[in-house]
Amino acid sequence: MERSLLQRVGTLLYLVHPNTTTFSSVDQVPNYIHEAVPFFVFFFVLELTLHYLWGKPQRLNEATTSLGIGILHEATGFISSWVVLLGYDWLYQYRLWDLPWDSPYTWFGAFILVDFCFYWIHRANHELNILWAVHQIHHSDEDFNFATAVRLSVLQRVAHFGFYHPLALIGFPLPTVSVHIAFNYLFQFWVHTKYIGSLGPIGWVFMTPSFHRVHHGANKWCLDKNYGSVFVIWDRIFGTFEPEKDNEEIVYGLTKQPQTHNALWHEVYYFVEVYRKARSMTTWGDSLKALFYGPGWAPGLPRLGDPSTFIDVKAPRIKYNPRISQGMLLYIASHMTLTFLAQQLMVAKYMGSLGIMLSMLIFIFVSVGVLTAMFDGWVWAPLAEAVRCAAFVACYFSITQITAIPVVDTGLLVYFTTSCLFWTTKGVNDMIFRLSTKKMK
Repeated sequence: MERSLLQRVGTLLYLVHPNTTTFSSVDQVPNYIHEAVPFFVFFFVLELTLHYLWGKPQRLNEATTSLGIGILHEATGFISSWVVLLGYDWLYQYRLWDLPWDSPYTWFGAFILVDFCFYWIHRANHELNILWAVHQIHHSDEDFNFATAVRLSVLQRVAHFGFYHPLALIGFPLPTVSVHIAFNYLFQFWVHTKYIGSLGPIGWVFMTPSFHRVHHGANKWCLDKNYGSVFVIWDRIFGTFEPEKDNEEIVYGLTKQPQTHNALWHEVYYFVEVYRKARSMTTWGDSLKALFYGPGWAPGLPRLGDPSTFIDVKAPRIKYNPRISQGMLLYIASHMTLTFLAQQLMVAKYMGSLGIMLSMLIFIFVSVGVLTAMFDGWVWAPLAEAVRCAAFVACYFSITQITAIPVVDTGLLVYFTTSCLFWTTKGVNDMIFRLSTKKMK
């Protein structure tokens, strides 16, 4: 069924009708998240533009890094989305009740309980160190905007595995749960903004941007608060609610902020920290606790650590913001945009072709990694970028067409060829300079 523009926008706010979002099989469920991507892009660009017009331009390096991380998250979605509900249908065979798939009561029940499950998913992602290794990337953004909303690990969906499965035993059909997981995810987009204040009585029941800003704060009073997605009532019930304070500025990011924009390092760095922590323990029991207790835990402390020992982050905190030229910034942004379009093309055109899909997936990962490493001034970035662009040119001639639009394909070939030549020249010159400098020393 074709949906109107207004209906598509409504999915972002959970403003949908049960009759048009109820399905008898999973195959009938639309890819609501993929359909929402144009709206994500629109609001992302709108926010950047408004900030520029207001004379308060956002940091393009951080926003581009968030976009890159989001690209990786969506590029791997065809695998991770399948993992989330793996085994759900099997467990459904042992359900306690038969809930009609076309009943509005089933729909509204799933609406509430999927959000309840997400509360515990989100809380577990903060309270289990191994899951925090997955989720921390979402909190590593030192800004707070719509780009933050898509800053999600490639393993984030995998970290949700098992939490929704109790709904199968209750009797909720898989299509119904799948629909509400998608809407629950989409609803979270709009709460990632600094420009919507208190919503009054709405905040008695629903999550608002004000409450979610607290959740993203590195200030001690913000830590481990406001886990809800659609409803804030779970936080109020389970003692994790914290309102925004008028007299204290929220500092966004992590308490120990990694000094990098490299998206691939953001994906893995905390796993390295967890491994080191587990290896440093003197007993097997403590090594397991390093994995499954809170990030703030240490031997002799409670499961979640001692809050009095946590870093008390206060504003202002200097943000990681290495200087690069405007030309370099625009180059990275343009190629990240092309990487995003490649990811969209992969989903729209090549999902049935395993070889091409895997090749594009590798190219997307390398692109995001190299481009965001350029923000850090990585010494091997010029040569890595030259190789990346050369790989695209080679693929172009092996596939013969990328978009099937001749003028676009020719433009891409020229742009990547020019980029390859530029970075090859720069990379070789930089290497010669380093070698000559080393000899002089």
